Amino acid sequence: MSALSTVFEKAKKENRAVLIGYLPAGFPTQESSIEIIKAMIEGGVDAIEIGFPYSDPVMDGPVIQEAAETARAAGITMKKTLEIVKETVKTGAPILMMTYWNPIEKYGVAKFADDFAAAGLEGLITPDLNFEEADAWLKASEKNDLHRIFVVAPSTADVRLSDVISHCSGFIYAASTMGVTGMRTAVSSGANELVARLREKTETPVAVGLGVSTGKQAAEIAKYADGVIVGSAFVKAILANPQDPIPAVKELAQELARGVRGEF
Repeated sequence: MSALSTVFEKAKKENRAVLIGYLPAGFPTQESSIEIIKAMIEGGVDAIEIGFPYSDPVMDGPVIQEAAETARAAGITMKKTLEIVKETVKTGAPILMMTYWNPIEKYGVAKFADDFAAAGLEGLITPDLNFEEADAWLKASEKNDLHRIFVVAPSTADVRLSDVISHCSGFIYAASTMGVTGMRTAVSSGANELVARLREKTETPVAVGLGVSTGKQAAEIAKYADGVIVGSAFVKAILANPQDPIPAVKELAQELARGVRGEF
């Protein structure tokens, strides 16, 4: 059983959801991003989603885009992201990566899978890759035992949900809304409905992302989802505390960790 699967099994036994934290690789710098990820885990984050900063992030909202631009300006590369993965897997927490497809094609699909699996990566979230066009990735990920995590949205038709599910492993990423990433005052009711539709078709864990920023929102989603994904809130905490973001990051992680345990 993979580390990611173990985390979901453990959370299920504890009657709670898994907390997944997102951070762009190299934000605000390569070295500090490693320390921030460690602080997220120390604060109660169960698994980490490292985003690869990309020049055309169609799914990313303004907060994530700002962080990605900062990381790109600081010189983040796929090779440096590989080093971040190598360092953060030492925490023992499952490390995932979220990236648009173009950087992987540029790096080389087979080489990416070989290199990142060797570094300890658990799997990949591919927001702009359709499974119909994923043959090379399906083969490379299967060879390296990497989880394949595709994104579904409230607008996804039932017949397509079944097709996506059949190609997913680890968990299914359920986008709570059709919009881009970002903090919201309330999470769309479409998330609950989408998870319910997925539950009818699969026992694969479902994690909900896009818009979660508080412990109360995490608690709301944890009532019906197996996992809660938080990204923009962590980035905003870092941007608000540029001199020393660690305390703010850890405090937010602790609040969210209480949320997925239903303590709000």
